[in-house]
Amino acid sequence: NTQISFPSPSICIHHEFVYQVMRHPQKLAVELDEQSLTYCELLYYVQVLSFTLLNEYLITPGEVVCQCVERSLSMVIGIMSIEMAGGVYCPLSPRDPQHRLHTLTQQTQSRLILVHYLTKIKFHHNIVLLDIDLIVSNNERGENGDTDGLSNVLLAAKDMAYIIFTSGSTGTPKAAQLRHRSFNRYIYSLVCGDVLKEKDTIMQISRCSFDTHVQDIIGTLTIGATLVMLHPGGIIDLTYLTDVIKKKNVTCFTSVPSLLQPLFSFLKHFNDGSSLLSLRCVCTGGEKCSVNLINLILSSIADHCKLWNFYGPAEATIVCTFHRVNLMVDTQSIPIGIPLSNYNCMMVNQYLQSSASGQEGELLVGGVGVFAGYLGRDDLTATALVEIDGQLFYRTGDLVTIDNNGFLHYQGRKDHQIKLHGQRIELGEIERSLLNISSISACVVMKWKDDYLVAYIQSSDINEQELRQHCQSHLPPHMIPSIFIILEKLPLNQNGKVDRKQLLSPGFSLSTSLSSNTSDTLLNQFEEHIHTIWCQVLHCNESHISTTTSFFSVGGHSLLFIELYHHYQSVFNFDTHTLSIAPFLQQPTISQHSQLLQTVIMNDIKATQWHTLHINEGIASFAQERIFLDEQVRFSSDIAIYNELFTLQVVQGSLSVNRLLQAFRYVLNKHKILRTSLTFNNDDGILEQCVTDIHKTFTITMNQTFENENELRDIIYQTTINPDLFDLSTGHVFHAEILKHRISLNKNENNSNEFIMNSDVLLIA
Repeated sequence: NTQISFPSPSICIHHEFVYQVMRHPQKLAVELDEQSLTYCELLYYVQVLSFTLLNEYLITPGEVVCQCVERSLSMVIGIMSIEMAGGVYCPLSPRDPQHRLHTLTQQTQSRLILVHYLTKIKFHHNIVLLDIDLIVSNNERGENGDTDGLSNVLLAAKDMAYIIFTSGSTGTPKAAQLRHRSFNRYIYSLVCGDVLKEKDTIMQISRCSFDTHVQDIIGTLTIGATLVMLHPGGIIDLTYLTDVIKKKNVTCFTSVPSLLQPLFSFLKHFNDGSSLLSLRCVCTGGEKCSVNLINLILSSIADHCKLWNFYGPAEATIVCTFHRVNLMVDTQSIPIGIPLSNYNCMMVNQYLQSSASGQEGELLVGGVGVFAGYLGRDDLTATALVEIDGQLFYRTGDLVTIDNNGFLHYQGRKDHQIKLHGQRIELGEIERSLLNISSISACVVMKWKDDYLVAYIQSSDINEQELRQHCQSHLPPHMIPSIFIILEKLPLNQNGKVDRKQLLSPGFSLSTSLSSNTSDTLLNQFEEHIHTIWCQVLHCNESHISTTTSFFSVGGHSLLFIELYHHYQSVFNFDTHTLSIAPFLQQPTISQHSQLLQTVIMNDIKATQWHTLHINEGIASFAQERIFLDEQVRFSSDIAIYNELFTLQVVQGSLSVNRLLQAFRYVLNKHKILRTSLTFNNDDGILEQCVTDIHKTFTITMNQTFENENELRDIIYQTTINPDLFDLSTGHVFHAEILKHRISLNKNENNSNEFIMNSDVLLIA
């Protein structure tokens, strides 16, 4: 029995978000590198954009609004604004070609697309675009808008919250529709299962073509946790990724096994387990997880960190079963586990009868997460949903077994649908796209090993370059075959259907493709080195690859490219700040990589003799000696002579003391002179300076109050003549103090020191 009761069963996503804003307005809602927004600040920008959607674009409840943006704060603002305005959020991937974006937009009948400065050029002029950045930058002043318009939006928990596209066997993607209540109840089930917590700092990894990004962004904000975004391209930069986990104290993230493999291999290679100490849980799903990968992850994370294996189609609201992985028990295969709270799972045979114990059966999913159907495709919805004993179930098409402990194990598919790097792909969609080329009379697409799509083409009048260009202009990157095998005729069986067993081995084809790419130009020694690395990564050691051949045309893909880049880092000893992964992606041949790497090596040779010496102690400078002697000889008083004191009074709103303290500590850490001590060595008569770590323990004084201007002036004067205000011998040369006005104390019923309130004064010396 997985049934639990819900605290608020009839509210929408944006209601949950506003509730969290009211609970802790000053808590960090979202961070991206050096940018951040509190819950209160995020709500302001969300309301501004929502007003624009309602008043200028007349968005009505239940209307689909598409969004195509790169990873950014604008992405978060846009999603929450669509929800608050009563729209249905539909993500469009900036990686998709224009033709596909146009097809998806037409399918949703969306009349508006939210974009930002990086994605404007992806769309034709006849489509209405709304630039999120422009709206936000024009409303920076923080003026309160009229919230009545938002309050009047008529929306119920049963209404649609978002749609997510999944691959379609008919050649057209399917748009799965999910309700507000399904999503809210799903997130509540994760909280009940101890997967997510309000205190979490959750890193958003998944691309917007994955429904997991909705959980990461909306789910985080509806439980009051903190969301950490990555900059565009951040997920393929493993150094950046690990730095973010460490610096932002990330406690939880979800990713597919094919990304976790290079990430944890990278951490193991550099022996950098310290980056993961903040992690409370790591979640994986989207494709089958190997025992070897689980072993690698568990050996890298701390004992207190939990590892979860998720399973779930988009039609069941992201995840429907989960399993906490334990290698002591899961020695043979990793289960997909048991249903989440308020989800039901059934195993049935082809006649929709319960499968016998120990037998394989199709998995049906029922409960709170079942979707509302495919947009505009009632025929597909009717085949996907089935009613059993009065309850609606989604037919996943996945085959599973159940073990003696009651755990489900994924066994494969009952059709030709596959998973590649976590993405669901209907091979028929790729085949139909290729068949649109008039010179192709037949084709079959298959998955080879775990990483490759292979397209077998029946044609006598086409080449691989034309095929690849067609796919790049019509299909998303993850659906473009790595290998094209062109045949005069595909082998048929006795029934006249393509005999897949007689098709050529992709391994043979790949080696043929590589040899056909061989250039007559001899490789120099440096290019030979790079060629060897390519062969290691592509597992084609005996083949020769031309210096002008693209990595992606010889079986490479984005995850292998991550591996290639970090091979370069290890061999040529450079970091991401010196040379990022981006130029390698833009110039993906051996010749171009050779030029990039030689530039780094030459610059490194020029710079090797000069290194920053992180010296913390030394003889004082002449200027420091002069100031020190002035104070000791000319001004013999204990009172600090060189003291610039100023005050700032809060005239409106409030300020978090904790955030102010963090800001001061950052300033002290950056400017070493603000934490440098001066001491006179009597033995050799030398004035010495020492950079201290006083910034780590720096505090803001808060023990004085005032009632009027006279009292305030008196406190300031006493501060200026205080002989203990500074201590040059310990590096205490910076002072911050909060002077509380009695008015603010009276208003603050809890006598809390968490905020500087209206009329309080900040004194800095």
